[in-house]
Amino acid sequence: MAMTGVLRPGHAQIRVMDMDEAIHHYRDVLGLIEAGTDKQGRVYLRAWDERDHHSLILRKADRAGIDFFAFKVANAETLKKLDSDLRAYGVKTEKIPAGELLETGERIRFEIASGHQIELYAEKAKIFAPHQLLNPEAWSPQQDKGIAPLRLDHCLLYGPDIEKVQKLFEEVLGFFLVEHIEIEPGNDLAIWLSTSTKAHDIAFVRHPEPGKLHHISFLLDSWEKVLRAADIMSVSRVSIDIGPTRHGVTRGTTIYAFDPSGNRFETFSGGNYGYPDWEPIKWTMDEVGAAVFYHDRKLNEAFLSVVS
Repeated sequence: MAMTGVLRPGHAQIRVMDMDEAIHHYRDVLGLIEAGTDKQGRVYLRAWDERDHHSLILRKADRAGIDFFAFKVANAETLKKLDSDLRAYGVKTEKIPAGELLETGERIRFEIASGHQIELYAEKAKIFAPHQLLNPEAWSPQQDKGIAPLRLDHCLLYGPDIEKVQKLFEEVLGFFLVEHIEIEPGNDLAIWLSTSTKAHDIAFVRHPEPGKLHHISFLLDSWEKVLRAADIMSVSRVSIDIGPTRHGVTRGTTIYAFDPSGNRFETFSGGNYGYPDWEPIKWTMDEVGAAVFYHDRKLNEAFLSVVS
């Protein structure tokens, strides 16, 4: 499909309670590249195969969770149009000036019905690494540093009114529904939305508390790398939630774990794909176990209820 409008996930800012522990976790265990620290003390990181300055921002706070999740848009004209479209839709937007985040242009921030802060931006400094652009090798030594995901891939957010969220993402931002878990006709437990051909770029689960983070997700390139991630997590004494296993929804192979502050993260590979003209895949509550954990075909209560 043509890549216009909202292109892809761009960055997430999460709250951590001990910055030194968080840096060790995300840089040394997960294997992200430290890209800088700003005057506020926020620390910026990116995955080894990403071409933008950063995709993850750590902010020291007294509780875990997510501050905002951002999407890159095609250009400044697109950013301006989407800002206008959001305001015409009845959404209050805030302009964040260029430079408020390191190496990042102006951002548009708005709150969605689930209580989450979403951002759009058009400009971020590019990282032109030789291993990516000049006679690139098929493998990089950076892949041996920690778990070494290719990129930040998506997030799963918990909050109320996800039907309103879906409507906004579809009607204003151009996303489409790939899969959903239906409680009853017209009432979904969870939705997976894409702005590309991926299984999802963002997902939501219905939850009474607004603004909650279930997980941020990082892409690996094989099931073997997911198993390797599990070994690294075990050796590093990372708190593993569940896995390695497989989802029915998206078909991805996965492992979930927690950072030292209690933010859940995912390392996954594979997964389904979708197109805007396809009918979404529907899962019903009698098969929700297989939808979430395909191998066990039963739910893990902590996986559903523990959020930050």
